[in-house]
Parts: sequence; structure tokens; C-alpha cells
Amino acid sequence: MADTINILIVDDHHIVRQGLAALLKTVPGFAVAAEASDGEQAVDLYRKHRPDVTLMDLRLPKMNGVEAIERIRKEFPAARIIVLTTFDGDEDIYRAMQAGAKGYLLKGMDLNELTEAVRIVHAGKSRIPSRVAEKLAERMSGATLTARELEVLRLIVAGKSNKDIGSALFISEATVKTHVNSLLSKMGVEDRTQAATTALQRGIVHLD
Repeated sequence: MADTINILIVDDHHIVRQGLAALLKTVPGFAVAAEASDGEQAVDLYRKHRPDVTLMDLRLPKMNGVEAIERIRKEFPAARIIVLTTFDGDEDIYRAMQAGAKGYLLKGMDLNELTEAVRIVHAGKSRIPSRVAEKLAERMSGATLTARELEVLRLIVAGKSNKDIGSALFISEATVKTHVNSLLSKMGVEDRTQAATTALQRGIVHLD
């Protein structure tokens, strides 16, 4: 049927995929084209099925959701992808939208919100709930960490001392202190512990 919206579901949890598929199949005009359990499979199945809309989780094995979105959008610029995740950190949202996602939903939403988002994105528009949009606006207006500051921050989260960080990055301890002071200022936090906590909450750094 020409009017059917074919959907690709991407999530590494089988029960989540199964539940989403069962729900979506109850909606008139919706069909589940395929289900992927990791980022690489998502790209392969997108190529094979060319779905109208893709529901993409962010935390995926082999290739994360942002990378999968980038790969799909590079090959298929018109791809319409909605992030469907439990993660609402402003950095997660920012990276997904930068990669080309057209929507960002949290898994606590109800079926009506999901079906509305699918229809809106299928029509070529974007769907971002107000709560998510506020976090995205905050992220876009804030100071951006440099690549080196991000490296230092990841090592802080890993519990490394300035001396350890200097050794890992082949820079002096004094230079590490300069980077630490800069990232603390940009993040609006007072110390390394707050920096680590905030980095995890916002999705700037992820624990693997």
C-alpha cells in the first residue's frame, strides 16, 4: 500500500524491539519493515528495506546510534530517523541532531506521542518534545569543550590524577591543570568530582 509508513526499529534489547513492533502493528497505516539489534545491522537493513521512518536507540553494540545515523544519512540524505532512547543528556541530544536525526523521543512516551512523531517526521518535519528542545537550546548556547579538554575530561571521569593524565596525553602536569581549569569554567562546575558527575549526566562522557 502506497499510504503505509514502513518503519525500521533499531534497539539492542529484544524485548523492546518486540514490544515496539507489536504496538506499531496495531496502528492503521503502519508496518514494521525490519528490526536491527546493533548499529551495523541498522545500516545494512536500511540499505535493504529503505524504510520511511527509522526508530533508533543511541546505545548500540558494534556501532552506536549517532554513528549509524551519520552512516545512513551520508548514503541516504533523505533518511528520516527518530532517536528513541532513555538518555536525555543535552550532549546526547545535540550529537544525534547534528548527525541528522529528525526527532528525539524518550522511551517513557505513550503510543499516541510515538505515532504522532512518526507521522510528523514522515511528512518531512521535525519532532522534538519541549523538554528535549530546552536541553538542546542550552547545549547550543553553552561553551564548547575543545578536543583536548574532552580527552582530559574522559580521563578525569576514569579517575586519573593530573600526573596520570599528563603521562597518558604526553603533556606536562601544568598543561593538564590549565585544561582542567578551562573545562571546569566552561561546564560551570567547581571541582573535578562535579565535572565527572556532570559529564556523565549530560552525556558528554559515557561509561563503557
